[in-house]
Amino acid sequence: MFSDPKPASLNRPEPRPGVMAVDLYVPGKSGRPGPGKVYKLSSNETPLGPSPAAVAALHDATTKLETYPDGQATVLRTAIGKRFGLDPARIVCGAGSDELLSLLAYAYCGPGAEGIYSEHGFLVYRIAILASGGTPVVAPERDLTADVDAILARVTERTRIVYVTNPNNPTGTYLPFDEIRRLHAALPPHVLLVIDGAYAEYVKANDYTAGLELALEAENVVMTRTFSKIYGLAAVRIGWMLAPAHVADAVNRIRGPFNMSSLAIAAGAAAIADEGHMAAAAAHNAEWLPKLTEGARALGLTVTPSVANFVLIHFPDEPGRSAADADAFLTERGLITRRVTAYGLPNALRVTVAGAEANEAFLAALGDFVRGARA
Repeated sequence: MFSDPKPASLNRPEPRPGVMAVDLYVPGKSGRPGPGKVYKLSSNETPLGPSPAAVAALHDATTKLETYPDGQATVLRTAIGKRFGLDPARIVCGAGSDELLSLLAYAYCGPGAEGIYSEHGFLVYRIAILASGGTPVVAPERDLTADVDAILARVTERTRIVYVTNPNNPTGTYLPFDEIRRLHAALPPHVLLVIDGAYAEYVKANDYTAGLELALEAENVVMTRTFSKIYGLAAVRIGWMLAPAHVADAVNRIRGPFNMSSLAIAAGAAAIADEGHMAAAAAHNAEWLPKLTEGARALGLTVTPSVANFVLIHFPDEPGRSAADADAFLTERGLITRRVTAYGLPNALRVTVAGAEANEAFLAALGDFVRGARA
């Protein structure tokens, strides 16, 4: 008989150090209680939806649900390779780019190692680094944009991975090609540079790069992309990365053997081949991004210049006029935006470029809020 009770922490399995330091990722709101039309502007989803070809391919795949998917996602990797002129052997697919970002941390970070990301970078980077047992290191930004010099100043002998979102979420800002090149050139060769191009397809700037060219030529650069945004396939979770052969090999060794469903593989392959649908989504965004930006600025609000499919709107830190007040007001009007307090931006809202009706409703409601109307 045991007479010596042990501390509670010794009487049950305990997660290893770092796991309980992970803040739960909280996605944007999807709706509101009560009746009335709701416009979801909180998750950067495309208002055009997926390609009809992707929907048809997904439906066809449902006739084979008893069969395991291809563990190599061959059809999808081949379609991506054909679209961009890439060797499919250097492409790894995952359940959204989130999975790939985490797998890279598991493979290259870990206990005693450090991972760097910028001050307002994607929250998944911190989660992935901590989950791997590594130590997150935050580099301050300049004008809500990743700062190459600040990142390099934080590189130590313990640094193993650097994440850069280009363009960044939630700010919508980007680093031009020359700055990405400068960052890579100054990193030690053992440090893996991960360029997250989730919103790359929306960018029209001539000096922009998603990192594809650098990932093709360098031994320590990976580019990740997603089908959740412009391709309209967020529900089926598809991401991909282009990596040096040795990095692809490492990630393939630790990913799940069937980490993508047959439905995702089929839909993704069809979606990336439908260039017309993607072009239409990009054109819609190019029309409405400046309209939302200029509309909010005309109301006296500050908007961070964005090249993605969302805008970051800043509000005064004053009672009745704050971002929290605006969010509550807009929610009452059925307009669901994204608070970004978790990103260190408590006085801002991120707003997705939605369909014309939703965009117009948002600008009208935002004007009412600024003018002091009641919800």
